[in-house]
Amino acid sequence: MSQTISLISIVVDDYDKAKHYYTQVLGFHEFEDTPMGETKRWVVVGPNDTGVRLLLAKAKNDSEAQAIGNQTGGRVFLFLDTDDFWRDHKRYTEAGVEFIREPSTEDYGIVSVFRDMYGNLWDLVQRM
Repeated sequence: MSQTISLISIVVDDYDKAKHYYTQVLGFHEFEDTPMGETKRWVVVGPNDTGVRLLLAKAKNDSEAQAIGNQTGGRVFLFLDTDDFWRDHKRYTEAGVEFIREPSTEDYGIVSVFRDMYGNLWDLVQRM
């Protein structure tokens, strides 16, 4: 049996605002933006042509809206691997991304934690 996780839903408040952040600020690619009725869209973004992508899922009720920015209870939610930590750290810093932990060198590589526009925590990692 062969299985792959292809999408992770991330709850957002607005499709266009979220798409702009992930594509323009983080530099991700837009893979799909398909209307699914009057209020729903299938919006998929990701850092490259391979691997897991994000499905931007607009909150449709109060319960979902309360999860925006805190989908993992305050833990790091996503891990963004890079081939050049310092290039991406500099680019993100210049774009206004908030890093909440200074870069450090660990046994597994260079890492720093940043907060996305909603408050979700990410590790930016260059593995050794």
